[in-house]
Amino acid sequence: MLLTGALFLTAALALRAGAHVLILRGLRAPRLKHQSTPAALGLAAQSLRLPAPGGKTLFAWFVPVSDSVRAPAVVVMHGWGANASLMLPALAPLHAAGFGVLLIDARCHGDSDDEPFTSLPRFAEDIEAGLDWLQAQPCVDGQRLAILGHSVGAGAALLCASRRADLRAVVSLSAFAHPREVMRRYLAEARLPYTVLGWYVLRHVQRVIGASFDDIAPLTSVAQVRCQVMLVHGTDDATVPFEDARRLQAAGRPGMVQCIAVAGGHDPSDALKDHFPQLVKFLQHAFRRSNP
Repeated sequence: MLLTGALFLTAALALRAGAHVLILRGLRAPRLKHQSTPAALGLAAQSLRLPAPGGKTLFAWFVPVSDSVRAPAVVVMHGWGANASLMLPALAPLHAAGFGVLLIDARCHGDSDDEPFTSLPRFAEDIEAGLDWLQAQPCVDGQRLAILGHSVGAGAALLCASRRADLRAVVSLSAFAHPREVMRRYLAEARLPYTVLGWYVLRHVQRVIGASFDDIAPLTSVAQVRCQVMLVHGTDDATVPFEDARRLQAAGRPGMVQCIAVAGGHDPSDALKDHFPQLVKFLQHAFRRSNP
């Protein structure tokens, strides 16, 4: 009996270890090379290595307004499987408005260090690393900081903002409402039956990242954010339904969350060209407000 029990336990542990490897492999983000640089836009950028948790470092570009003027600044965070270069369409209008801009590669993305896995909470930690770095720069007004994030980066921006009192604004592009819903859609596309395997995958992912989906959900975070929030979402988004933006707006503090519907999909960069004046005006207004 003891031998049988030991064999059963060994087999169970082996299956669990194998499932762990498969889950991490299946959820790992692709690492894309940078497709362009700020120089291609005629802007001189500092290439940086920022300290991140666990002794890791993050690649980033910083484009200051001036070396002698303390200007407001925006941390820009990409989405899952992307990198800082894919957020370059936001750089020129933000910089032209008088904002310093810090574009970051999250861990496991672009030229940043690798990890066994990354997650929405780790994206939020990477945003925090960027904000902390900006706070120490003499050309940045540390009392006027904002975040612009896309998709997972937008959810991470809201999570980060829910934990900090020194932010003036968050611009969220295509944020989802709840990671459980995203995972359920992913499992359905992969044709993994939830009642057989899906429930275990979701439970295991939460155990790996060290947080429950409910705690890190943008629906939870947005209700705790104390600064101004602008939600931007494509009406034709086939990855995250536009209704998620409406749910996030309803969950936010009254009068603190705005929503813009744009004619586009999950990547709204092309559609944003017509809306950037509105986003810039939103940030300028937030930077003029008193501290949160």
